[in-house]
Amino acid sequence: MSATTTPLVSVEAVTRARRRLRGVALHSPLQRSHRLSEHYGAEIYFKREDLQEVRSYKIRGSYNKMSTLTAKQRERGVVCASAGNHAQGLALACAKMGVKGVIFMPAVTPAQKIRKVRAFGKEFVEIELVGDTYDDAYNESLKAAEERGLTYVHPFDDPDTIAGQGTVGLEILDDLTQPVDYLLMAVGGGGLSAGVGSVFRQLSPETTIYGVEPSGAAAMHASFAAGEIVTLERIDSFVDGAAVRRVGDHNFPIVREVVKDILLVPEGQVCGTMLELYNEEGLVVEPAGALSVAALDQLEDIKGKTVVCVIGGGNNDITRTAEIQERALLWSGIKHYFIIEFPQRAGALREFLNILGPEDDITHFEYTKKHNRAVGPALVGIQLASEDEFGPLVKRMEDSGIQFEHINEQPLLFEMFI
Repeated sequence: MSATTTPLVSVEAVTRARRRLRGVALHSPLQRSHRLSEHYGAEIYFKREDLQEVRSYKIRGSYNKMSTLTAKQRERGVVCASAGNHAQGLALACAKMGVKGVIFMPAVTPAQKIRKVRAFGKEFVEIELVGDTYDDAYNESLKAAEERGLTYVHPFDDPDTIAGQGTVGLEILDDLTQPVDYLLMAVGGGGLSAGVGSVFRQLSPETTIYGVEPSGAAAMHASFAAGEIVTLERIDSFVDGAAVRRVGDHNFPIVREVVKDILLVPEGQVCGTMLELYNEEGLVVEPAGALSVAALDQLEDIKGKTVVCVIGGGNNDITRTAEIQERALLWSGIKHYFIIEFPQRAGALREFLNILGPEDDITHFEYTKKHNRAVGPALVGIQLASEDEFGPLVKRMEDSGIQFEHINEQPLLFEMFI
């Protein structure tokens, strides 16, 4: 696609959005990571959008879109569907502008998220809990927009929303004195990458931009490969801030023009990065907020370069910590689950324990004695001292004649038991 036909959002539109956002969205810090800069021999910076009042960049797009509405549209009100950051951004925008809003959320949305939306929106926001999925809520929100005459505020597929998100790019260029060699950011529907990418293409065309998606929800990656927008049949919604089945119609052509490539990161690696950022940097980020940092290892020729990673959000629920730890251990090759057949006699378990390494740990053991049978299956979770211990453990089990099934890479069995 040639530059003359590319539908980039203009710098002028983004600049107007920045003026509207003064006093609403924080000019978030650009923070140098000493640890990662030393590790890569580069200058690594975090754009800290997790420090916004709603703890994500979503307030930028929501507020800018609502600022463009006519007096009549504001009087009628706005509507959207979201169970995450967009709902909080829209709620805060409604409260600040005194505009009534209706937010449709799936009925299964955690109470903590609902409370946060209510807290930001106050008396200006009405929450409708509908269905079991985002699609259910989205379909109902479209009906409400038509039946009630409400203006739809889309989380990403709207030029004014894209322009609002693009203000992140202006701030990065304002704050860095040296050229940006690489820019990494999460891609969901494409609002952030289209907005920031438009700014950099026009003001810093020498910057190489990468979008980053979770492997289990790679809608933009699939669309790049197909050369057109692809709707995914199924996605892993764990990285909820960047997990969409279909990217935006306005967003796709822009992102395809401004982004060099879409990098994919397994969900388990995202979890490992989240834990690393917390333990080493003191940052509490959501899964989508960790995507850009998790992709750093995929960059080539990074030494001596200046790299900016956009930390898009920090709305992580503490109740997910156990799942995050588990996914990280599984991805790293340290945690393994087996179905093992044990002889139903005294001492069988003790013999199995002797096979384990001195630093290996049984973290899960589920067994029920089967009467009138010589053997019985047990579900066993083992945490190894290192991933290198897996091969030797399997060999020792085979040499000892143990009948077992490793289920880490068998999704149907794994999801059934774990």
